[in-house]
Amino acid sequence: MTRLSDTAKGYFFTFVSVLAVSSVYIFSKFILNRVSLPQFGFWWFLAGGMYITLYGLARGSFRIYRSFGRKDYLILLANGLLELTATYFFYKAIQTVPNPSLVSFMGNLSPVFVFVLGTLLLHERFNKVEILGALITLAGAFMISYKGGIRLQDMFIHGSQYVLLFVSIFAVNSILLKTYVRRLSPVVLTVNRIIFILVFFGIWLWVSGRGFAVPRDLWIYYAIGAFLGPFLTVISALTALKYIEVSKKSILGTTKGLFVMLGAYLVFHRLPTGLQILGGLLSIIGAVMIILGRKRLKISKE
Repeated sequence: MTRLSDTAKGYFFTFVSVLAVSSVYIFSKFILNRVSLPQFGFWWFLAGGMYITLYGLARGSFRIYRSFGRKDYLILLANGLLELTATYFFYKAIQTVPNPSLVSFMGNLSPVFVFVLGTLLLHERFNKVEILGALITLAGAFMISYKGGIRLQDMFIHGSQYVLLFVSIFAVNSILLKTYVRRLSPVVLTVNRIIFILVFFGIWLWVSGRGFAVPRDLWIYYAIGAFLGPFLTVISALTALKYIEVSKKSILGTTKGLFVMLGAYLVFHRLPTGLQILGGLLSIIGAVMIILGRKRLKISKE
């Protein structure tokens, strides 16, 4: 039996990660069509938290808490609040925008925001490839969200504002982690994120009086979706990074919009317009250029 090379393993686990994160858009949109946002969030992250906590316990990932100091807990607090806010706007966007593939394509703006913040706050160098990639991605995002009209309030699809919010907040969090975090494991950060989100949605449900009950037929979608999303996405991504470079994984990750588009067509019978598909392809090309430009800059420094 032929054994897979490390590179092949890396691409395989990256592909699994892309499929898993793509499924989040489909499963969450399906559930959000039936329940309120706090009902979705509470049960989704409760199930996902159980999966990742059991995995962390089996791997001994939580022993690191014993050596935490005040700074570590402050970072976890800031990270949790940023993740909570960004996650709220992420699922608000999925709930609001009719086609989840548009949210996924617009999510490729993330490297643009990280690039801009890294330049402004961390004084990181940049090159022409990154600038061109950022401009192409912005053009793609405009094409995806544009619905016609000349007045600003009528120009873009409703929900695109939530995408810009969650992308910008995720970028701020990325800069925070890049600047201050060296030893916090992804499992610890994921559990920290889930705790904040779970508490928030739980309090929201309790205060609003909406009730925790959801239709029984949705439980299977919660169980599968939460396994693929909060759990398998993290684990497969971590495993992939053992075998291939971050840049290669990130490039493949930009294609998730194509898989979400296919899933949205199969499940919801919706396809983006021709202009939106072109914008989605441009967003992928632009994001890849930013990633490759950043990699070239790192190589030139060495």
